[in-house]
Amino acid sequence: MEKFIIMGGNRLNGEITLQAAKNAILPLMSCCILCEEEVTLCNCPHITDVGKMAEIIVSMGGRVSFDGDDIKICCANIKPLAVDEELTKSIRSSIFMLGSMLGRFKRAEISYPGGCEIGKRPIDIHIAGLKKLGVNINEMSAYIECIGENLHNGTVELSFPSVGATENMIMAATLTKGKTVIVNAAMEPEIEDLQRLINAMGGDVSGAGTSTVTVNGVERLHGVSFTPISDRIAAGTYLTMCASCGGDLTVKNCRIRDIKSITDALKVCGCRIEEKESAVRIVSCGNISCVPLLRTGPFPAFPTDMQPQFCALLATANGTSLIEETIFENRFKYVSQLENMGADIAIQGRRALVTGVRELHASVVSAEDLRGGAALITAALKADGVSTIYGTKYIDRGYYKIEEILTSVGADIVRV
Repeated sequence: MEKFIIMGGNRLNGEITLQAAKNAILPLMSCCILCEEEVTLCNCPHITDVGKMAEIIVSMGGRVSFDGDDIKICCANIKPLAVDEELTKSIRSSIFMLGSMLGRFKRAEISYPGGCEIGKRPIDIHIAGLKKLGVNINEMSAYIECIGENLHNGTVELSFPSVGATENMIMAATLTKGKTVIVNAAMEPEIEDLQRLINAMGGDVSGAGTSTVTVNGVERLHGVSFTPISDRIAAGTYLTMCASCGGDLTVKNCRIRDIKSITDALKVCGCRIEEKESAVRIVSCGNISCVPLLRTGPFPAFPTDMQPQFCALLATANGTSLIEETIFENRFKYVSQLENMGADIAIQGRRALVTGVRELHASVVSAEDLRGGAALITAALKADGVSTIYGTKYIDRGYYKIEEILTSVGADIVRV
């Protein structure tokens, strides 16, 4: 069984260059199904979720190949087959197949998606939206059947600005005649990236990044070479690790506006943040101030995917911080592992009261989800002594060779 061995106490100094964002690549890979020509996605990390999405596309007759950090996808011969249950249960992003398959073939069949167990993450928002576009939905015990013979344009008002539901509505409408308007759409940068790809392929999408997205259907899309946005969550993770350990770290290929809520919180902690062109520099002494209230929410609020890492940071802050999680009800599963390292965290429902301790001590802990695993690495880098972290498979879902990246800037971490 793989594990990370981490000797805590080292400062992080140097530069890290980001690759494309996990949360952007996965819907973009699904979007390629809308096109019969080859699409190349550039500068993509070989994380396990990308590999799983590639397996899903190949299982349906598509072709996926990796050329260095580029992914070449051709869906000319793909068929609207039922997606293998084992594959869909291994990755939450398999849900994106609904929009793209309906958009091209007017039908889709998929088992209920899986992924990290951080909350219910219901798909009712996806289903309600597709129904408003004329899709007939049959929910079975193990899978969802979507029949889009009557798929039409229209106005879809989402009950919550769900990122996945917004992306599915966009993809379903891309090849559908007429104008479709998505109201209360998610405003995350990854939505803008999906719009950029579709428009580069000959589509007509506008408004991404605002609460109203408009899709004018086109007859076909063409192939293209496309570079997705950089990973804002990876950027925030490495900046937060440096804030905790202390050091002078520059994260390059970083879109400043995408991580403003994170850098604002780091400033409250007492870190010095310098924004350069496509780069962010953090200077930290490792002596962190508490944050009175940190509340997660849809973009541009503080991202739920950064909440665990920030909790690990605040575990050794001066004073008491309050974290309120508004997106996923089980996002605090990692807390018991931090408590094994000496953290003082009290959970009440969706709130965590984090009382900073003088230091964390080394321990043997286990990751149970992706961002919780990143939180454990953050804590272990700060802790006194040698920590062992199991559950590397979860961390690998979103961070490619994280041990090599951290070693390059001074951390003492090895994969065994």
